[in-house]
Amino acid sequence: MSEITELRLALTAEDERNIFGGNDSYIRKIEDSLHVEIIDRNGELRIIGEKEGANKASSIIRELVQLSRRGSNIEEQSVDYAISLKEDAAKNKDVAQNDNVLVDIDRDIICHTISGKPIKPKTLGQKKYIDAIRNKMIVFGLGPAGTGKTYLAMAMAITAFQREEVSRIILTRPAIEAGEKLGFLPGDLQSKVDPYLRPLYDALYQIMGTENFIKNMEKGLIEVAPLAYMRGRTLDNAFIILDEAQNTTPAQMKMFLTRIGFGSKVIITGDATQKDLSADVRSGLEIAGNVLKGIDDIAFCTLTSSDVVRHPLVQKIVKAYEDYEKKAENKKKKKSIQKLEKRSDNGKR
Repeated sequence: MSEITELRLALTAEDERNIFGGNDSYIRKIEDSLHVEIIDRNGELRIIGEKEGANKASSIIRELVQLSRRGSNIEEQSVDYAISLKEDAAKNKDVAQNDNVLVDIDRDIICHTISGKPIKPKTLGQKKYIDAIRNKMIVFGLGPAGTGKTYLAMAMAITAFQREEVSRIILTRPAIEAGEKLGFLPGDLQSKVDPYLRPLYDALYQIMGTENFIKNMEKGLIEVAPLAYMRGRTLDNAFIILDEAQNTTPAQMKMFLTRIGFGSKVIITGDATQKDLSADVRSGLEIAGNVLKGIDDIAFCTLTSSDVVRHPLVQKIVKAYEDYEKKAENKKKKKSIQKLEKRSDNGKR
């Protein structure tokens, strides 16, 4: 058994209010995760436990205090992510060599919503995704729901547009039918495809404001359209986002990628596990990953369950599905190997 250590941290009353959570839930979470006891005595925290756990708890609390003093709202996701970073520090050199990872991430403000709320990455994966968008012409943002793939891409697009780095924003996604046929839905074509594009509209309204968005859309400076509308066009000096790319066919993906013109930046987002194509149709996103890797100025950023920034339960759900699918894939590989071995044995006889 490791030696028991006691560490002490001086905190102000405001620090405690910001980082303890309702009913001290955040401090209890740190205690349970790192097997330490944290006692508050007159503005001094005492952290008691085995040396490694106590050091990690102290480091997490100090980092949360720094975030709080920067004006950031400490949420359950912040605490969960801080704990997971410390637990995985040995596997991640970015974390092992830096005790202020969360603070460094927090400094990267992309823009502000119409209500003044700053939009910034919240995880290392998101930070790398944002950096790739800044530095590459085409970026594939891959990963499960809740990792901020589309929202962060939208924030980057609006920022580039407002700084006049591009002259227009083009947002598109394939209108794949999910249960109901488009032809049976009421209204004209635009009203039929609007539900598929709603997540893009929602992000635009929140970041840009409804009035500003409508004004720019009427001028043709912002375009939200189904992927089929991209055929035959060349898109110069534009920030283009293709969302839900797992639902593109290989032909659609090739068509889209060959529309890109000079001065444009392209973000392609998708989640391979949420494909709505027929079982016998390969995703254009999957094939693009195999064909385009290694090409300069194209980046592939894979976000995981640890980058989920929605309700903590969503992170657990995503992780459970990842584990289940990994087991299923391993089982499938094992069966294939057993079949090959059986054939080999039969051949020898």
